[in-house]
Amino acid sequence: MIEYIRGEVTELIPTFAVIETNGVGYGINISLNTFSKLQGKKEGKLYIYENVREDAYALFGFFDKAEREMFTMLISVSGIGANTARTILSEMSVRELCAVISQSDVKLLKNVKGIGPKTAQRIIVELKDKIGSSDMGDFTPEDVRPVAVQIDDEVKKEAIGALTMLGFAPVPTTKTVNAILKEDPSLTVEEVVKRALKQIK
Repeated sequence: MIEYIRGEVTELIPTFAVIETNGVGYGINISLNTFSKLQGKKEGKLYIYENVREDAYALFGFFDKAEREMFTMLISVSGIGANTARTILSEMSVRELCAVISQSDVKLLKNVKGIGPKTAQRIIVELKDKIGSSDMGDFTPEDVRPVAVQIDDEVKKEAIGALTMLGFAPVPTTKTVNAILKEDPSLTVEEVVKRALKQIK
């Protein structure tokens, strides 16, 4: 069992990192939150989850143990696979997700790509008690993004659509656009796209 991998970050994109240690390069699937924390670092340490299936073997890496713990909780829920769990953790931080689950906020959780109302409800029902009894239960209602309602949905959708047409993946694009509009909700579509292009290249 691999607990963690530490070494030189030789490749880094929003969903994938290569860390070289002792002459071996490990390809590791990552969330957008982990990507953000690795940016600009020559060396990195990722806590590993080994996803073993009959037809595949993949490594998922996390910047801290809390994100890995949340990942393992998510994939324990029926219908949630490794890639879906990673998508959820790309849309929300661990603290945000804990707050959403604790408050039974189905509406916010089902906004994540690939998560419908039934799946969102199942995540909440199955993980609410687990989170409350874990070290991740230390959060406040303010951890849920209060400015989300202030974001212009049309600007957001058009910006994401434009960036997707340019060839950028939907998950990191959505995260970047959300962050940009959270910082300044008054931006136009063109301004959002220009800022996003500088951040996700």
